[in-house]
Amino acid sequence: MVNVTVSHVDESLLPDEKPGDYVMRLAEAKVHAAVHNDNPDLVVIGSDTTVADENEILGKPADKDEAIKMLKQLRGHSHQVYTAIAAMRVTDGRLLRDLCVTDVPMRSYSDEEIETYVNSGDPMDKAGAYAIQHPDFHPVVNMQGCFASVMGLPMCHLERLLRQFDITPKASIAYGCQKMLNYSCPVTQKILRGMPTG
Repeated sequence: MVNVTVSHVDESLLPDEKPGDYVMRLAEAKVHAAVHNDNPDLVVIGSDTTVADENEILGKPADKDEAIKMLKQLRGHSHQVYTAIAAMRVTDGRLLRDLCVTDVPMRSYSDEEIETYVNSGDPMDKAGAYAIQHPDFHPVVNMQGCFASVMGLPMCHLERLLRQFDITPKASIAYGCQKMLNYSCPVTQKILRGMPTG
């Protein structure tokens, strides 16, 4: 059984907080905000994602001008997407954490493409002001890492965490993820085996 709970967590950045620390703190906070002891058989999962350009965290843009600025900043070079997952087994309070860092190479899109994309409204609720899966903008080129992590939930990392709770999925999460995204992931097996992907 899967239940989705929106946890209202303060996402303010702490002074000098690094991207990995930031998303991990928020993922854990979301888990704690969603835990209810009325069903001890649950495993509660929280996740958070942010975009970082040389350790500068780029959150959701406040307005169109900020979205344009972010997209111009990211254009034509690679940045990192940090996604943290925290999972807690309610029965005993065991908390597991994982962090996925993905290099994201952006293409050299034009100012006109930025303007059209920003006017669509899509970037306004996205960290870094873009969605990797956007069907028209296609901001990313030559991706070599975890596509799902850039969307917000690295499924192979989730499967690896669940197995540590002795939860075995009935079907391959990794296969389903790649099929749904139409993406042949070059890091799946490394992630599932706990090997470095960088």
